[in-house]
Parts: sequence; structure tokens; C-alpha cells
Amino acid sequence: MPSSGRRVHLHRALSKLGFGSRAEAWTWIVSGKVCVDGHMVRDPLTWVDLSQKITLNGKRSTKRNLTIVLHKPRGVVTTRRDEHGRQTVFDLLPAELGYLIAAGRLDADSEGLLILTSDGPLAARLTDPVHHVPKTYNVSFDGTISDDILDALRRGVLLDDGPTRPAVIERLPSAKGTLLEVVLTEGRNRQIRRMLELVGFKVRRLVRVRIGGLDLGAVPCGAYRVLTDDEISLCDSEGRR
Repeated sequence: MPSSGRRVHLHRALSKLGFGSRAEAWTWIVSGKVCVDGHMVRDPLTWVDLSQKITLNGKRSTKRNLTIVLHKPRGVVTTRRDEHGRQTVFDLLPAELGYLIAAGRLDADSEGLLILTSDGPLAARLTDPVHHVPKTYNVSFDGTISDDILDALRRGVLLDDGPTRPAVIERLPSAKGTLLEVVLTEGRNRQIRRMLELVGFKVRRLVRVRIGGLDLGAVPCGAYRVLTDDEISLCDSEGRR
């Protein structure tokens, strides 16, 4: 099963999934009432991923998953804690939302649509590169880029970590410099910035506006809203409608 990237000790996982307190979970585990992916586990300190099938007495948690879209501001990092003391996306959220997983990342200098969820399998689907979920960005920079260079970027370029997958790139109207809409089906670190730096341009602003078929919409910068089931189904659908 793809990993959501959020590994915790089993007794903590049971608590986060809504079964009960950590102390209760510890007792259940050592008494043989807990299974992970169909196998009994008696060590509460076993590392597990929240996307795995975790059951108590043969039953999964009935806690309803929560998925939100956050409009990440520039300068905020997509991590739970930052060693440099920078503000994190989790600092923007009220504690009553509970434990959420960031389903993908945006670097500190980037803005826009970020999905956070308590649904481990959804997070895994959105982040596992095998699914190639399309992500759409508005990218602005100074200067004029030629059609030949755009065609090369569309086909894919060689970065230091290998060739990029083909991308959909379109020009958008702009009063200053160049504005592009870029659709990627992979999620390498700072990929668009590196692609443009390779051909001589430095990104001035980068905003993610869509994941799959889900648009950022009118969510104000720094704010969030809860997604409906229909909207969640758009997250890993085709981006272009």
C-alpha cells in the first residue's frame, strides 16, 4: 500500500483514528485486540502508516474523515514543525480540526491550493507518483519566453534528478512579464522553478490553482474550507474539464 508519509507508533495511530485514548490503545494492543493489515500486533510502539488497515476487534474506525483545502500563503512551510521557527500550514488551522495529513507539499516561496486530510488512503493516492494526479500552477516571471523554449519544456527537460515528464503549458494574459499555466503530473521538489532556471528565467510568483479537477476557487489567502464528498472525488480526477 502507498505510504501517506505519516508514520506513528501504533498506540498513537489508534488515538488519531478516533478509537480512544493512547492509554486505552496501549491496553488493547498488548491484549491482542489490534490488527494491522490483517496481522495481530502486540507491540504498541510498532511503527505504522495511517493509510494502513488498522482494526480493533476486527472493526475499522467509524470516525468520519475530514478533508480541507487551504490557501497557503507565501513564506509558510508545509511541515508540522520547522527547525528555523517559520510559520507552518498547521499553525493556520484551529486545533479542533484534529490530526491532518498534508497531501503533497508547496515550497515556502509558493502559494495556493493545498489539501489536508485525515484520510490516509486519499493522501496516498494524491502523493504517490504512480497515479500522476495533474496539478495546475500559474507561474509568472520577467522577460519573454520563446515558443521554441516552451515547446522544449512541454516535451520535457533534463534536470539533475532526471528527465521531466511531458507538461501542458499555456500562455496567459499578463500586463507585466510572462504568465504561464503549467500542468504537471509529477511532484518533484521545486520542479517548475528548476525547469525555468534551466532555460534562463527566474520565477517571480508561483500559485497552485488546481489539483485534479478541484479548483482553489475563492478561498482567501491563509484561510481554509471543508470539502464536500463530491469535491473530494474531484481531487484525483482529470485536471482539465
